[in-house]
Amino acid sequence: MPQTQERTTTEAVGSTAACAAESSTVHTETGILIVGASQAGVQLAISLRGTGFEESITLLGEEDHRPYQRPALSKEFLQGKVDKENLIFRSAEYWDDHNITLVKNSRVERIEKNSDGSGVAHATDGHQYPFRRVALAVGARARPLEVPGAGLSGVSYLRSADDALDLKGRLDEFTDVVVIGGGFIGLEVACSLHGMGKTTTVLEHGPRLIGRAVGEPTSEYFLNAHRDRGVNIILNSRVESLVDAGNGKVSGVKLEDGTIVPAQLVIVGIGVIPNTGLAEQMGLETDNGIVVDRYALASDGSTIAVGDVANMPNPLPGAPEGERIRLESVNNAIEHAKVAAYSVSGRREEYAGIPWFWSNQADMKLQIAGLSMGFDSTVVRRVEEKGKFTVLYYREGQIIAADCVNAPLDFMAVRAALAKNQQIPAEAAADPDVMLKTLAVDREDTR
Repeated sequence: MPQTQERTTTEAVGSTAACAAESSTVHTETGILIVGASQAGVQLAISLRGTGFEESITLLGEEDHRPYQRPALSKEFLQGKVDKENLIFRSAEYWDDHNITLVKNSRVERIEKNSDGSGVAHATDGHQYPFRRVALAVGARARPLEVPGAGLSGVSYLRSADDALDLKGRLDEFTDVVVIGGGFIGLEVACSLHGMGKTTTVLEHGPRLIGRAVGEPTSEYFLNAHRDRGVNIILNSRVESLVDAGNGKVSGVKLEDGTIVPAQLVIVGIGVIPNTGLAEQMGLETDNGIVVDRYALASDGSTIAVGDVANMPNPLPGAPEGERIRLESVNNAIEHAKVAAYSVSGRREEYAGIPWFWSNQADMKLQIAGLSMGFDSTVVRRVEEKGKFTVLYYREGQIIAADCVNAPLDFMAVRAALAKNQQIPAEAAADPDVMLKTLAVDREDTR
């Protein structure tokens, strides 16, 4: 096959028209092709250079934007506190200086892979990208709302920069907003819009907020806190349909009990679906994501899969044997990509660490250390006058996680204790005036 030079960084960040003009082009083989310019994909490229990987790297992104940070889309960016340039990961010069070819606006639809790990990725625009090694950092997509009226104008999702830019451009067009989904994204968006003067209602299908991520005490805390701040929240809500104003635009959300909640804007935040299509086409094992081992290797032993799309062994020290999870967090994307970079470079570093997460909602900063699944008891610490609230989770007497609201010292203490395989005795931790870091002891000392 004839070969042409790879697009340079400058060309790659050029116009869509320029990309189309180069259709049906076979590029020079790259040392590693990273499919997905996500947080994990960007970190993998950066970490590979940090490990001394000297071969060429091609970073392929579907969006017509330079790689950017997503967490701020539902908060600071939507509120106008930061602009899009502040979200960009790295300058164009960085990619040039590190021999990383950045390609925008290119979606891979098929990958042909050889037994030695090499192969060719085929993009929808006709471009072909030969590679010696391939990594999938393809993330997840928003789970669609499947009710009558879901396709009306005014129904939005907030997963990408384009979603956020579109929403920002229409802020003056509505006064009433309904957020379907009471998870992190839903609550963050609701707080942002409520803070901008919009009448905001959150519809949560389940019996409590953030039900998949936190325990009942934390859910109850946020329910009361958001209601106190003026956000309308309806739990156990069943959406029957979205109401058409008669002009193809949404005017409200109809619930199964007949209630109609007015809305000129409906934002859907009901979870995500991992993008496993390419992995399935390649014959890789998938199960709620792409199944990988502790080294970020997929079932074929050569393909790398990192970030939100990866279903991995639980990295928490002391986790039950065989327990697997898929984590959606910035911290996981970064740490998992570092492990993957070692794999590519020939080093074997198991992914073992303390998962942690955060969510900023109005004046409340939630920080989570560890994973609370499987807990059998909790301890609640609360200092009302300072707005501090912490839930400690225990399993068989051993601390495994903590939810900390406006309590960074508690968060850091639990995270450090988990990393050192230490214990924080529950009885002593119940006193909110006692600093948790002073209670941490080695597990052996508590036997």
